[in-house]
Amino acid sequence: MQSHKELYAVLAANAAAADPAARRVVCVSVAPQSRASIAAKYGLSTAQVRRRLAWLLKRHLGIDHLFDVAFARNIALLESAREFVRRYRAAAAEGTVPAPPISSPEPASGPASMPMLASACPGWICYAEKTHGAVLPLIDTTKSPQQIMGALVKDHLASSLGLTPDRIFHVAVMPCYDKKLEASRQDFYNDVYSTRDVDCVLTTGEVERMFREQGFAIGEAPEDDDDEDEDALFPHAGRAEGSSSGGYLSFILRYAARELFGVALSPDDVANGTNGVAVIPGRNPDSVDVTFTPPGADAPALRFAYSFGFRNIQNLVRKVKPGGARAANPRRTRAGGASAATSASTYHYVEVMACPSGCINGGGQLRPDAAPAATADPADQPPAPAAAGKAWIAAADKAYASPDEPIVLPDELPAVDSVVAAWLGSLGSDRARRLLHTAYRAVEAPAQSAASALTTKW
Repeated sequence: MQSHKELYAVLAANAAAADPAARRVVCVSVAPQSRASIAAKYGLSTAQVRRRLAWLLKRHLGIDHLFDVAFARNIALLESAREFVRRYRAAAAEGTVPAPPISSPEPASGPASMPMLASACPGWICYAEKTHGAVLPLIDTTKSPQQIMGALVKDHLASSLGLTPDRIFHVAVMPCYDKKLEASRQDFYNDVYSTRDVDCVLTTGEVERMFREQGFAIGEAPEDDDDEDEDALFPHAGRAEGSSSGGYLSFILRYAARELFGVALSPDDVANGTNGVAVIPGRNPDSVDVTFTPPGADAPALRFAYSFGFRNIQNLVRKVKPGGARAANPRRTRAGGASAATSASTYHYVEVMACPSGCINGGGQLRPDAAPAATADPADQPPAPAAAGKAWIAAADKAYASPDEPIVLPDELPAVDSVVAAWLGSLGSDRARRLLHTAYRAVEAPAQSAASALTTKW
């Protein structure tokens, strides 16, 4: 069912249970993009939104734990960066990319599938599996933050509480309806305990509806000033560098520059095109190349790109699939460098998101209220016209980047190190490989236009 009614039903069953052992521990994990959307609509800070969600969910409705998906995002970023470096070294061993100056004590292993394409967006994954099976080996096998959070809750938290996974009911609040499809994938189902890592996904709009159904307006709702107790196991983690879709390109580029070329880049270097980084605008704001040229080199050693929105994804797939377009496409750099030529053969990593502007503009996010009849449900308002829509996206993006959500660097968080050590032993362990990675499969789909693949309901 995957609606807020399912959460209500579990909470009601808990309240009616005569035996405390029959209760299910209820956990809710909230994505930072959802908090930003609520903050933008109601003129709040994201910290205020966090406290109001804590009040509604914990104090009023009675859930047991409230977590921040950003904690799992940091693990996803670290694992994705490790996967990229592994693939790059494997490709260097095969001679398809130049050998980096910093070698690894471990021999190159695993497939050298390049360019590596991001895996956090289920709309993109659905499209690739249904229409472009040839590109599936290129997709990062690291699970999305939502599904890593699911593994944390159903495996690590369950073990810490002495529970089996089916005794926990886990809800994720996300900016995208396709996250419901992702949670339903068979790979994320535990056959032994007949439970999913994420039992129910709610969109940001559904959470807005919950406030209203409970008789509260978000703009005036109470706040839980003691919300930090939720985070004893998975602490609130702030926002990612780079894009509001998780910051994959920025972090992986910086990690690779350090591990492969011995150059320490800052998030500002990647954002502003300094210290060897060049930011190369494309035909639209959702298609941007970012390159890194090490000191003393004549050409970029790392060629990354953003590709947001279906039209840009179509162009990307034509370039990277076997036998795809190979023509160079010169673009003027923002960083004061010479023109850079990019093609399928030179991309090393692409951050791919199905929605224009990325996750901050997900289909489940809030929209500004239009002005139809007073009886209209605000959560069901249609999207604003294009011009107003762009301003609305900018407002949500600004809320996401607000000072009360400072940038955190995944490799500088002791809490992440501690959880990884206790749960997985280390990143790179066999256990980490099993719990943090997934697989993709070409899907036989009914005949349809390519444009409809991203919106197909499974």
